Amino acid sequence: MTKKILIGLSISAACLVQAQDISNLRNTVDVYSNSGMNGTAKYQGMAGSMGALGGDFSTLNSNPAGIGVSIANDLSLTLNVTGNKNVSNFLGNPNSYSINKTDIGNTGGVVVFQTGESSKWKFVNFGVNYSYQSIENYIETGGNTNITYEIFDGGGNSVDNLTFGGHYYDRYGNLSKLSFGIAGNYDNKIYAGIGLNFHSATLEQYDTAGFITETGSRNFYDKQYTPFSETSNGFSASVGAIAKVNQNFRVGLALETPTWWNISRGYDYYEEPDDGSAVEDRNLSTPFKATVSAAFVANKNFSMNVDYTLGLSKPKYNISEDPEAETDLNNFFKDNYKSLSELKIGAEYRIADFRLRAGYAFSGNPFDAVSVSTFSNSGIGNRSYNNLILGKRNTIAAGLGYDFKIFYIDAAYQNITSKYSNQFMGATSNHSGYFGPNYIVDSPDFLVSDVKNTQNIFIITLGWKF
Repeated sequence: MTKKILIGLSISAACLVQAQDISNLRNTVDVYSNSGMNGTAKYQGMAGSMGALGGDFSTLNSNPAGIGVSIANDLSLTLNVTGNKNVSNFLGNPNSYSINKTDIGNTGGVVVFQTGESSKWKFVNFGVNYSYQSIENYIETGGNTNITYEIFDGGGNSVDNLTFGGHYYDRYGNLSKLSFGIAGNYDNKIYAGIGLNFHSATLEQYDTAGFITETGSRNFYDKQYTPFSETSNGFSASVGAIAKVNQNFRVGLALETPTWWNISRGYDYYEEPDDGSAVEDRNLSTPFKATVSAAFVANKNFSMNVDYTLGLSKPKYNISEDPEAETDLNNFFKDNYKSLSELKIGAEYRIADFRLRAGYAFSGNPFDAVSVSTFSNSGIGNRSYNNLILGKRNTIAAGLGYDFKIFYIDAAYQNITSKYSNQFMGATSNHSGYFGPNYIVDSPDFLVSDVKNTQNIFIITLGWKF
């Protein structure tokens, strides 16, 4: 089947308004609203489920009251070795690509201050947690000779046929979170804490398509307003509490404000006869979150925890320098974004000085089903996708450790998988398509591939208690 699109050789001056790009939607949720920050190997070996157990400074990522459970000073450094693989299957043609990274994923500590014996406040603890992760991601989708774009000149004469040669989403960058917290232990029954979180992100995003001319030459085309780069800083605050119902059961509650991001953004735009670049600032607030937790502590050897996190709001961009693009983004999230939902379960079993841990986490699809005009082997038409842009995420975790009394070593492994429909190529407004050396591919119809993302993460922590 041949897909014919009328594409002129010249266009009027391009508007600087950012056309809606799928990578903007993906990055808003996957990067700026990210709740899956790294922690210690103990924390990650339990899939991050420690909201009512506490006792680890990485609980500043979920419930700051958790540092109030600690009874000894603790410092540690964590190394992460991550393998990230995407398999993009388009009309029966799969393409895979892997990225391997080694980073200092987490560091921090907790300092414990014991109060006087006459006070019911047993401890007042201060904690700091720094998490870092690479957000590099590459999705390569293979071409298809059945998809061609017919090129016409200004007089309506056909001048070329471009065969679709593939598509490439390419993202570089990193994400970090620095948290400070204070928590108190009241009568060994109630723990309360507050945290301040400072976020930082840098990224470069590419959206590129390949086309082959009738003469066999291959060229790469950039989507309008790409590549773009962003340097961002954000702030959020959190409060939390843990209560012992009895010796065996604990419950926890934590609230985290939206992360208020300031994003400095630069991008390229294309028009004839001149190309150019622009810089703008954006302000984004991510969802307000609540986490409820429950823990069962059978004895000193076995404990388990369940966390459930729910988003109470939606991502929202402030209307500022680029009102049309920001309004479009807000309208999309208003109409298609579901509440953030994540369930985490973790357990630990101790055998003398050995520690065995396991965990499971499930994150729901952040978007409702979306209908778009797409090309498939059966033709062009509107199709509904229930996992467009991002999909459900499953995490399986395991860990072990050994306590040398003063020093300890922990190791963990996480396998994270998700599947989603990867949308590309469509132009949502005039001249927001793909720009090459000679032509402009400006089609209203999207192409969609099936992507499976698999992450394998190996974590090791070296720690000192004193």
